[in-house]
Amino acid sequence: MSDHRHPPVLDMTPEGEFREPPRPSGLDRFLARAGGIAVLVTVVAGGLVLAAAALFFAALLLPVVIGAALFATLMIWWRRRRLRRMGIEPQGMRVFVVRR
Repeated sequence: MSDHRHPPVLDMTPEGEFREPPRPSGLDRFLARAGGIAVLVTVVAGGLVLAAAALFFAALLLPVVIGAALFATLMIWWRRRRLRRMGIEPQGMRVFVVRR
């Protein structure tokens, strides 16, 4: 079997560097563009996953928030009711912040 192909010629400097960079082929340009698009799609999909996870955890906390608000409302109603039974007309609630 005779091989009539010539070996490739590498035009290099004595230091081992190429004299001129190889020209990109059409396939190289296509793969570079496809890789850029793949990175963009990955970033967008990752952002959507993070947004969905945040929405999911917020939805899990919603019943806790509603329960805490209901409990606070009932406690305020109960205290105002006790004050009325003692003959004291409740006025606006006052909130004090103690700083140390």
